[in-house]
Amino acid sequence: MADQPHTSTQTPTSATIGVFALLKAKPGVTREQVMAIMPAEIRATVQLYLDGKIREWYSREDGRGAVFLLNARDVAEAGSIMESLPLAKENLLDHEYIPIGPLMPLRLLVGNQSATQ
Repeated sequence: MADQPHTSTQTPTSATIGVFALLKAKPGVTREQVMAIMPAEIRATVQLYLDGKIREWYSREDGRGAVFLLNARDVAEAGSIMESLPLAKENLLDHEYIPIGPLMPLRLLVGNQSATQ
């Protein structure tokens, strides 16, 4: 994989309400390397949560990384948030970013209702 974070090719829209960040160790990175930095990573992650930048975070069930839901307007802002963490600064993780927004088919339920009111 490239040294640069993988970003979604999806074009962000003004309806973006958050960004999923999928993290996993780069190939060849050992558990020991990750665990040596984990105390600092945890402190920094909690601080981002307290600052309102991380909305939710989860461990992957396969044990291969984590998934964060970020309060970010776009992939660039999400990347900036995630690159501030110690594991990213040590270049130990690959990142994938997925911008998310309201479920578009729900707009069909309201149709042009605003135009008729």
